[in-house]
Amino acid sequence: MGWRTAAATGAGAVLAGSGAGTAWWFGYRMLMEQAGAARGVIGRDSSKPPEADGIYAPGGEPPQRWRAGREFDLHLMIFGDSTAAGLGALSAEEVPGVRLARGLAEASGRRIRLSTKAISGATSKGLAGQVDAMFVAGPPPDAAVILVGANDVTKKHSIRLSAARLGTAVTRLRAADSVVVVGTCPNLGIVTAIAQPLRAVVESWSVRLARAQTAATRAAGGHPVPMGNLLAPRFREAPELLFAADGFHPSAAGYALAAEHLLPALLTALGVEAGLLHQAEAPDGARRLPDRARAT
Repeated sequence: MGWRTAAATGAGAVLAGSGAGTAWWFGYRMLMEQAGAARGVIGRDSSKPPEADGIYAPGGEPPQRWRAGREFDLHLMIFGDSTAAGLGALSAEEVPGVRLARGLAEASGRRIRLSTKAISGATSKGLAGQVDAMFVAGPPPDAAVILVGANDVTKKHSIRLSAARLGTAVTRLRAADSVVVVGTCPNLGIVTAIAQPLRAVVESWSVRLARAQTAATRAAGGHPVPMGNLLAPRFREAPELLFAADGFHPSAAGYALAAEHLLPALLTALGVEAGLLHQAEAPDGARRLPDRARAT
């Protein structure tokens, strides 16, 4: 079902029982106008996320800028959209990739190189280019985290095609021996910048996309994390704390909450538990942390 069909369905639901063609058309036009207004509000932030790439060591030390020849134990790479890049964060320490790198460093006792390929405004269509850029830049990462989907909804992309593109990206990364964790589409029903009744339509759309992303990620050998289910209740309880000033992207506290849910999946995928590397069998699809530091 396309976006316009979804909007038409929403208009029908809003005006159920009226039976009037003019009323139905009014409802449809209202939803389209609300969509344009929401895109205007959401699209105003043209700032760049803080620069966060570097090598993160246990103990909370300042990161070391990465350059060729510097040693690290594990390479973590972040793909996706503005939430993956950390738009809305005020400092590098608030960026989700940094929170994951630091959490992984503390849990494993290893030095983690963080690289970010995520681009603000990206949809699932952009994942192919981000993965291409990774292969051009150097060897694939040991672990990849993907956050994508919200822009697919706001830009009215097909759920089926969006999920398939995500699955293709996960497949390529898994074929390169990277473990992959995917934070599925957030529940956009929590975004008050989107007026009702459009918000109800967008919520249904984002929930359906998250479900399709989960299936595509699992089929490709990745580890999905249901961000919408996990985060929506908390964001509804404390929007003033968890949203950034634009009312769409997470704040520092919102990114911290997201990282709390992503980190356990990342640790499991890498075979890290309770601060120690697994010495027995790693989970299916897990990739052990290297035993020695490497320079790439």
